[in-house]
Amino acid sequence: MFTGIITDVGTIDAVERQGDLRVRVSTAYEVESIDLGASIACSGVCLTVVDKAPGWVAFDVSGETVSRTARDQWTQGRRINLERALRLGDELGGHIVTGHVDGVGTVLGICPEGDSRRIGISVPAALAPYLAAKGSITVDGVSLTVNEVADQPDGSTHFALNIIPHTAAVTTLGGLSAGDAVNLEIDVLARYLQRMEALRAKG
Repeated sequence: MFTGIITDVGTIDAVERQGDLRVRVSTAYEVESIDLGASIACSGVCLTVVDKAPGWVAFDVSGETVSRTARDQWTQGRRINLERALRLGDELGGHIVTGHVDGVGTVLGICPEGDSRRIGISVPAALAPYLAAKGSITVDGVSLTVNEVADQPDGSTHFALNIIPHTAAVTTLGGLSAGDAVNLEIDVLARYLQRMEALRAKG
């Protein structure tokens, strides 16, 4: 379980194919305090630490994970948002995040809004019911608030959010450009509510 508050930005410095992908990520974390088998969210994807040494941790990334996450996510040189798993007693600064990607969105455009940046993202129709203005969403592992939602004639949905200067500086979101793919996780409460509503409709 995570909160969507990023605590480091790592870089993929090696990728090997060993059945699954073995991905090594450089990090500023004190690796000595990270156990093998621990969970770390990597740009919103919960992965298990399978190897480590001072300055880096490694993960095995399955074909299923590769197929469900942003294109070029698991390539050498890619910067990724990192968050260690929530511990009992930690401050819940963002919202409850599971580290399971629900879909991939596409950045439509970015424009300045005061000192912040307003980012528009297109999502597939399957995610449309889970988005609401002032609701929570996780974009590449970052807990954010949806500012605006606009349903499109083709069934897809566009939503907008603001990235304040601090968030842009301490995550990878400051480097996004139009056309980039991003990992999305909907609010877990919205997921359960949608399921309950679907079952009610059947009854």
